[in-house]
Amino acid sequence: MKRYFITGLLIWIPLSITGAVLAWIVNTLDGWVMPWLPQHIQPQTILGFNIPGLGVVLCALILFATGVIGANVLGQRIVRFWESMLARIPVVKSLYYSIKQVSDTLFSDSGKAFSKALLVQYPREGIWTIAFLTGTPSQDIAQQLAGDYISVYVPTTPNPTSGFFLMLPLADVIELDMSVDEALKYIISMGVVAPPSRSPETSLLILD
Repeated sequence: MKRYFITGLLIWIPLSITGAVLAWIVNTLDGWVMPWLPQHIQPQTILGFNIPGLGVVLCALILFATGVIGANVLGQRIVRFWESMLARIPVVKSLYYSIKQVSDTLFSDSGKAFSKALLVQYPREGIWTIAFLTGTPSQDIAQQLAGDYISVYVPTTPNPTSGFFLMLPLADVIELDMSVDEALKYIISMGVVAPPSRSPETSLLILD
């Protein structure tokens, strides 16, 4: 009976958590988007009941339309004009451009941020953990360091959104033969969900 009970837990716990997270996302987006719709065109007015997830669909359409507009010449001019307006507001300027720089680095197709899973020694020599490549030190910092260094992010377990930013010698870092998604699953599961076995060979990191 104990084995059956545990088997049932292993089936229902992931399903329940997944459902709760999806419900939270849907409810949150519905709460953000739906109040912006005029009352006379809301589902509650037309159909007499709400449609769960409509806010998610509208949010996706808004993001897609914004991307289409921002990808052409006219849209880019509008974005530059909007950013020039924000640049005139002291506090907003610092906050906006800091967030924009981070988001551009993370989501850029040509960026190196979080593009590779690495094996590093942390918090001391002889203890190994998984880190992610985030780039290279700035020029001012690189001038103070002897040799080649890279910037890495060491996430915590089981919450990878918090962690530590480190600058390590390139020679002390090993590139892993696993994707970033596989490494994240490995970290979140605290080492329980191991990536599939591949070649046992490891290599020093080579920046492209």
